[in-house]
Amino acid sequence: MSGGALTPEWAPTFTAVPRSSFLPDRIWPWDMETGQSVLVSRTDDPEAWYGYADSDVPVVTQWDDGKHTGTDPGTVSTSSASMPSVVFRMLADLDVKPGHRVLDVGTGTGWNAALLAHRLGPENVVSVELDPGVAADARTALNLFGLPVSVVTGDGLRGYAEGAPYDRVIATCGLRSIPYAWVEQSRPGGIIVTPWGTHYSNGDAVARLVVADDGKSASGLFTGPVEFMKARAQRQPLVRHAEYVTGSVADGDASSSTVTEEEFLGGRFSVQDFVVGLCVRDCVRVVADRDEGTRAVWFYGLTDHSWACAQFRDRAATRVWQSGSRRLWDESEAAYHWWTGQGRPGLARFGTTVDRNGERVWLDSPDNPVPA
Repeated sequence: MSGGALTPEWAPTFTAVPRSSFLPDRIWPWDMETGQSVLVSRTDDPEAWYGYADSDVPVVTQWDDGKHTGTDPGTVSTSSASMPSVVFRMLADLDVKPGHRVLDVGTGTGWNAALLAHRLGPENVVSVELDPGVAADARTALNLFGLPVSVVTGDGLRGYAEGAPYDRVIATCGLRSIPYAWVEQSRPGGIIVTPWGTHYSNGDAVARLVVADDGKSASGLFTGPVEFMKARAQRQPLVRHAEYVTGSVADGDASSSTVTEEEFLGGRFSVQDFVVGLCVRDCVRVVADRDEGTRAVWFYGLTDHSWACAQFRDRAATRVWQSGSRRLWDESEAAYHWWTGQGRPGLARFGTTVDRNGERVWLDSPDNPVPA
């Protein structure tokens, strides 16, 4: 498997449970060459369909919560089959053992549940899917494949108390808040694996949490960067630029910065991007396309209409404008400098603790919280 994610104990399962058995006739795989989703029909082009089904690419199976029609991609992808390398990396993090009982949150196509059922037996897997149509299709696919997992139509963020306690919980949707219900429904020593991030960007990191002996909290490190479709209840709030910037950007308070675009943004899945999001909560950042040697990066507050704009320029100081009660660029720049001051720690040194009071993100140890 790509990236070395397939571990020996999962190899027979990967062979026995192909992703193609859980995909619908029409899929929108991500084409790595063109950088976009493309419609492929098994009926019209079976060779291309199976080629994508067997490739290490994400495959969209639903747009716009099922309201989408037509052949072009919809506005928001809302259900999919993840990249196999990501699926197996997260399953490796889950570390299932014979006899374990697993809660699978976000059934999607049913492939993840099928992989778990092949290892543990379908009677030991409960999968919860919010969308009734998606749940029905997954239930049918699992039954036809001979792995009749219990697929529950409901809100997986509430867990599924009727099937508890669980030895393992895994989610295949991006979260902005990890439900305490999962901790309550897990056995002490149980493991929770879920993509998590902040509204600052669309990026996530896989959190691997171990439930405490007293069952009242779960804590652990992040294991790697990912990007998942967000749980419907936790999607990024809609931000309308005109509601923030009612006139000109020049109406904001002007300043400058020596931080460059490369330093601040890095590349895709950059650590600094994730860390700034940890520190600058209740903020959405939008990166504009480069235009004649400049790039504008916007910051929008989610608790009020504070905004900021940093205009990065080649071979010149970064220009900044800010408005509102929060100085969102100042907060973001301070977060970047905090990260560099800590020695630019990698993602794997960050972790989070979840208890009934919420989440606390930390560096190296729960005793060293990330400033927010």
